[in-house]
Amino acid sequence: MLSGGGVFDLIVILALALACLVYFVRIYKGLAGLREGVMSAWVNVDVLLQQRHDELPKLVESCRPYMQFERETFEKVMRAGAAVSEASAAGNVAAVGAGEQQLRGGMSRLFAVAENYPQLKADASFRQLRSRICGLEDAIAERRESYNQQVNLNNIRISVLPDAILANWFGFKPAHLLYAAPRATLARRLVGV
Repeated sequence: MLSGGGVFDLIVILALALACLVYFVRIYKGLAGLREGVMSAWVNVDVLLQQRHDELPKLVESCRPYMQFERETFEKVMRAGAAVSEASAAGNVAAVGAGEQQLRGGMSRLFAVAENYPQLKADASFRQLRSRICGLEDAIAERRESYNQQVNLNNIRISVLPDAILANWFGFKPAHLLYAAPRATLARRLVGV
């Protein structure tokens, strides 16, 4: 049988245990929310990457009749687009970033070469595709920024105590930032400046 002081001590211990439990549940919910935020932001980037991937063959086909001697340029763009698509499907953010750099280089080259073909520049289909891809590039950049913000929030939170302890216990992992090459050159090529 517990004395009056023993009952009080038991109540204090139970209250502290409950407070700790609530505190750790809140930390876990915060970590889970950040992980979901990273995944949601990635899905938003991935949708746009897929849309751009779907436009690349159309762009190459619209250029092909005018640029008969640019096979290497076409192949680079298509290979890079396929690499980005495959990396994205596998969820390999680092490989997506590397593929993005190759794709941007190939597209810059394609648009630079297109400047030498006035009939191509005047083609309505080419202009429409170039405009569509330019819009997708801007949207990808915005969503990439949002994704990288979510990744930073997640990575900071799982590396700071006491959250780091729970993150380790429950297998929360750091996410990878999505890097891309500078956009200035590609943007100028896309808009024909």
